[in-house]
Amino acid sequence: MKKLRNPFRQFEDYQCFGCDPENHHGLQMEFYEDGEDLVSEWQPHKFLQGYGNVLHGGIQTTLLDELASWLVYVKARTGGVTANIEVKFKKAVYVNQGKLTVRGRLKETNKRFARIEAELYDSQGQMTTTADIRYFLYPQDVAREKLYYPGHEAFFE
Repeated sequence: MKKLRNPFRQFEDYQCFGCDPENHHGLQMEFYEDGEDLVSEWQPHKFLQGYGNVLHGGIQTTLLDELASWLVYVKARTGGVTANIEVKFKKAVYVNQGKLTVRGRLKETNKRFARIEAELYDSQGQMTTTADIRYFLYPQDVAREKLYYPGHEAFFE
């Protein structure tokens, strides 16, 4: 697996809830390229639970959606926004049982949309949550201007 750089750290107002490593209220996700997949390992925090020791479903959804955004940057080579996300919660995700793995891949793209498939796995490698995510894609010049997309090469050392 190859670790991806976070090129957004250079921007003064950068405060992404999903991936800013300096946002102490955020998820601080890091990403790795694993062939066609993108992967993130993430340690849940007790303060993000819904029911006792269970990771809140909204946080699970955010983990999957953030991974999808990075897939658009790296694999579709542009920026975009979530058009639709369908999440299926298959089993409880516990905040006190170790690191989780978020994994996803770009399933199809056309000029305007990308379809992404993503999963969340518990520390034992069991799939807990899945998402079918549709992203609206911006043309690369618009993504650079409005979303500060730095270009594909900026994500690699």
